[in-house]
Amino acid sequence: MGIIKEITGKTKICGLIGDPVAHTISPAMHNAAFVSLGLDYVYVPFPVKPNDLSKAIDGIRAFNICGLNVTIPHKVAVIPLLDSLDSLAEQIGAVNTIVNDNGKLKGYNTDALGFLQVLLKNGIEPKGKQVVLLGAGGAARAISFALADHGAELTILNRKQELDWAVALAAQVSKTYGEEINAMELDSINLQKVLAGADILVNATSVGMSPHIEETPVTAGLLKPCLVVYDIVYNPAETRLLREARQAGAQKIGGLDMLVGQGAAAFELWTGQKAPIDIMKQAAIKALQE
Repeated sequence: MGIIKEITGKTKICGLIGDPVAHTISPAMHNAAFVSLGLDYVYVPFPVKPNDLSKAIDGIRAFNICGLNVTIPHKVAVIPLLDSLDSLAEQIGAVNTIVNDNGKLKGYNTDALGFLQVLLKNGIEPKGKQVVLLGAGGAARAISFALADHGAELTILNRKQELDWAVALAAQVSKTYGEEINAMELDSINLQKVLAGADILVNATSVGMSPHIEETPVTAGLLKPCLVVYDIVYNPAETRLLREARQAGAQKIGGLDMLVGQGAAAFELWTGQKAPIDIMKQAAIKALQE
C-alpha cells in the first residue's frame, strides 16, 4: 500500500476481528491515517471463527491491544464478553468498535453514525420515507435505529433461517420509538410487495460481497428510477445490486463512505485525534482498486 513504518515494542496495535477478513480494506485506511498524523500505531486484521471469539477477546487484554473493529459475524455475540457498553451500542444491541482502557473493554457502535452521515450527505432525509431494510444482523441493527430515530417508516426483511432476528429487531425498535415496524421473510414475493411503495432500499446483508460478486439480494426487475438503493457492501465498490440500480435509473449509494465514516469515528475513539477522513477515503479507494 506504499506505507512502510518501523514497528517496535512501543507501537500500539489496533485491528479487526471477523470471519472472513481477507477482503478488508480497513488496514489500508487506518494505517494511512496513522502515518499521516505521525502516530505510532498499526492496524492488523485478525480472522476469528465464532467458536474462538471468547479467546480472541481475552487476547485483547493479554496482548494489550489498543482497540478493535468488529465485523460479521461477531457484532452481537461479542457483547457479553465486554466490560461495558456505550449507551448507543447498548440501545442498538450491536458493537462494531472496542476500546481497551487498561484491560477494561468498552463497546461502541459507530455504524449508525457512519450510515446516517452518508444518507444526509447525499441529500436524502429519511423522515417520512418508506424504507426497506434487508438483513437483521449487527449492521442492520445499527441502521434500523438510525433510520427510526430520524422518522423513517421501516420494513425489515431477513432470510427464513433467521427470520426471528428480524422479528425481535422490529419489536425492539418499535418499542423504543413507538412506531410500528414490520418484519417479513426475505423472498421474491415479499420483496415485490414492499418495494412497490418504497423510497429507499438498504442492503445490510453480505450478499454480493467479494468474492461472490455476481450475487444480489434483489432481482433487477424490482428496481425503479424513483428508488434510492444503498448497499453497505463496499467490496466491490459497485456491487451487482448497485450496477443494476444504476441501469434502472435509481440513485445508488455504495458502502465505501459508510466504511470511512464509521472507521473515522473508531479512529478517534482509539487515538483521541481528529481522523484525516480524506486520506482514509483515498487509501480505501486505492486498496479497492488493487
